[in-house]
Amino acid sequence: MTTGRLRLEPGDWDDVTAIGQHGRLMFDFVANHISQHSAWFQAYRRGEAPYRDFFIEADPAADLSQVVRPRALPLLTPVTGETRPQPALAPAVVTRHVWTTFSADQIDLNYANPQVLLEMTDVLLHYVAHGAEIIRLDAIAYLWKTIGAPCIHLPQTHAVVKLWRAVLDAVAPGVLLITETNVPHADNISYFGAPLAGTAATDEAQMVYNFSLAPLTLHALQTGDAGRLSHWAATLKPPAPGAAFFNFIASHDGIGVLPARGILGDAEVQGLVARTLAHGGRASVKANPDGSTSVYELNITLYDFLNDPAAPDAHLDAPRFLASQAILLSLAGVPGIYAHSLFGSRNCHDCFAETGRARSLNRRKFDRPALEAILADPARHERRVFDGLRRLLRLRRAEPAFHPAADQQVHDLGPAVFAVLRTPPGAGRPVLCLVNVSSQPQTIPAPRAIPGLHCAGAIHDLIEETAPGAERGAAAIELAAYQARWLVASLD
Repeated sequence: MTTGRLRLEPGDWDDVTAIGQHGRLMFDFVANHISQHSAWFQAYRRGEAPYRDFFIEADPAADLSQVVRPRALPLLTPVTGETRPQPALAPAVVTRHVWTTFSADQIDLNYANPQVLLEMTDVLLHYVAHGAEIIRLDAIAYLWKTIGAPCIHLPQTHAVVKLWRAVLDAVAPGVLLITETNVPHADNISYFGAPLAGTAATDEAQMVYNFSLAPLTLHALQTGDAGRLSHWAATLKPPAPGAAFFNFIASHDGIGVLPARGILGDAEVQGLVARTLAHGGRASVKANPDGSTSVYELNITLYDFLNDPAAPDAHLDAPRFLASQAILLSLAGVPGIYAHSLFGSRNCHDCFAETGRARSLNRRKFDRPALEAILADPARHERRVFDGLRRLLRLRRAEPAFHPAADQQVHDLGPAVFAVLRTPPGAGRPVLCLVNVSSQPQTIPAPRAIPGLHCAGAIHDLIEETAPGAERGAAAIELAAYQARWLVASLD
């Protein structure tokens, strides 16, 4: 494959090790399913042991109506294979229906077969042996299947996560598990597990994807009202010691709206859908038990959701986007930033036309020389986004108040302002994070009365490197449209 002047060749484990010398490695452990082109599934089709019991077969006439569907696609996929009625006879061609939660190419594994569990645990440890420090459990909520059950969040699934956590604690205690469960918040945080006997730590994942953050951040910036976001953030309970939320608002997948159910109303969710479609995106749907469908995720780049591609605003588009990143970076937990968010990528309609998959809108491939030329142009929004986000990251890294275990208190400073106070667990100064989610300037009272801020003197803004209301005793703080401020007490 070629891209620009570069030719890309398949890598090997030595290349992975080399990458790990420059940072911590997160491996994606696709535990629920496997490609139909894999050696395991091809051996299954030939009827070879032990693989003929590695996958789940079901009768299309069975009542599968209770199964929770993340896609509006058939749950069962017919495949042809071989069988030998008697050892001496030639194989006969048969059709079987296998379980495919996500698509016909992704065949679900049968964890009711202990051999599957052992083989997949071996894969997990293989990743650890090659440098994995964080392991992402992809689509883990759907792992166990029982006909007549919803087949999501089943006790057996949690038991498997507990097993893998126990294995890693025994042989690689520094390796962390992170669960990817695009579901409502209460179900999502269940994958932290229960407290381990005699400790404050929990027995499942050390991190969970904080899926509700994305649709709530989008809603706040769409409406200019952070009320829903602030109320939700105020209800977040700190995870157990050693655990943290994995905060993100964009990824290689779409922006899930299911995690906003129960927090946003139906009309508010539909508002997100309407904005997506108006800005050139798509809305993917899932099948419901009653045969209807409902929106599952928004397929659009974060930049194009927030900013209208048909009416670019050179003054507000980049600040609006950076406001979303400031919200992400202000919250307690570990932030995850999608590569396209580094540059404010726009929808790739050519990618969508090529694949026919809505997610391709948000998966443009980079041509390095072309990207470097774009980032060298100070007039481009990509350069402004890149510079602004790098600055936020540098500032965040230097402040103990942004440690994942630092305390978080959400404050009500008006509907247009998202306000959270971060207080470090040990030495270090508190930081009051303010983000104006609206297109109108906001004036708020000087936050000296907020408990824990300790700013009887002047206030300093880390982002702008200024003192808003620099004079001692200033009565108010000004926030321009979509401006973010990280405020600390100035040193006398």
